[in-house]
Amino acid sequence: MPGWVPRAILLFFLGVAALFSIVALFKQLRPLLLILLVSLFLAFALEPAANFLARRGWRRGVATGLVFFAVVVAISGFVAAMSVLVVDQVSSFADDAESYGEQIEDYARDWFDAEIDMEETIDDLTAEDGPLREFAANNAADIATAVLGGVFQAFTVALFTFYLVADGPRLRRTVCSVLRPEQQREVLRAWELAIDKTGGYIYSRALLAGLSAIATWIALTIIGVPYALALALWVGVISQFVPVVGTYIAGALPVTIAALNDPVDVIWTLGFIILYQQVENYLLAPRITAQTMELHPAVAFGTVIAGAAILGPVGAVLALPAAAVGQAFLSTYIQRHEVVESELTTDTRRKRRPLLQVIRAWRANRLAGRTGADAPETP
Repeated sequence: MPGWVPRAILLFFLGVAALFSIVALFKQLRPLLLILLVSLFLAFALEPAANFLARRGWRRGVATGLVFFAVVVAISGFVAAMSVLVVDQVSSFADDAESYGEQIEDYARDWFDAEIDMEETIDDLTAEDGPLREFAANNAADIATAVLGGVFQAFTVALFTFYLVADGPRLRRTVCSVLRPEQQREVLRAWELAIDKTGGYIYSRALLAGLSAIATWIALTIIGVPYALALALWVGVISQFVPVVGTYIAGALPVTIAALNDPVDVIWTLGFIILYQQVENYLLAPRITAQTMELHPAVAFGTVIAGAAILGPVGAVLALPAAAVGQAFLSTYIQRHEVVESELTTDTRRKRRPLLQVIRAWRANRLAGRTGADAPETP
């Protein structure tokens, strides 16, 4: 047997053992790694604002604290507005529960020829040994643990994010101190791209969310849908910051509230949401996000699906800025060439001229026809 065979076998088994150890360690540290990833994304998003204040003489720690305070105030206002909406709707539903029960009984009798006693059903559900109380008793500890875990994770993310932003220059100097100069330039360029793309994504989405909230608030107020401000904040935030399905989730709540208030308002509310989405997609979004998120729709959709499959909802949210950063970084290394003219690379559709140009061309042709008709015949 050659002498290298036992060593190769030993190295193979050591490699397999190391691989399983790394996988097991990754599974154990997955929550911490996810927290660090979210913190890094938030640091990229908040650092442009902190840098803006720091360049104007603010101490970096104070500037970071002010940015954090603004973010906390915005999130608290959104949560407070949505809490008022939920509490009022639950109270209203509880007050009208009897009439809703009668309607359900009538629908069941008319459509399915079934007799349902809603009072008896509610009594069965809320009895001492009923399913609702049993569910609450069996899952109270799990619910409390989940709430406390979520609060702890939020504070952990905030702490990591604060230090990543406040000590950003020091952290980058520490990282670059162990690299050669050419590697330092590559790392700093990648870091700058990440900050620019992520910050641009967040601020462009925030601007679109603000415009959407203002337009929705005005429209719902005119239509007469209750809780117009809370619903407008919901539509603005969810439609812009939840990828792919955010628009549908955001529009479902105002339509539902309008249906509970007046069925006629559903048509006006749904019509406004569809109309505004067209205005946003074709007029506002291309101009606002032109320099921040240059991603093809198919690439963006596939990226969101991949991020959700890997990291769940967090991955879906982080997928778009991550794809933009990767695309911007790779574009600096890809050499592009002039494309050969072919039917496969040319858009053969007839270019549409603006309406004003069509009217001018028609008037010019008509004037030319009149001039030709009035001109004398030449011998």
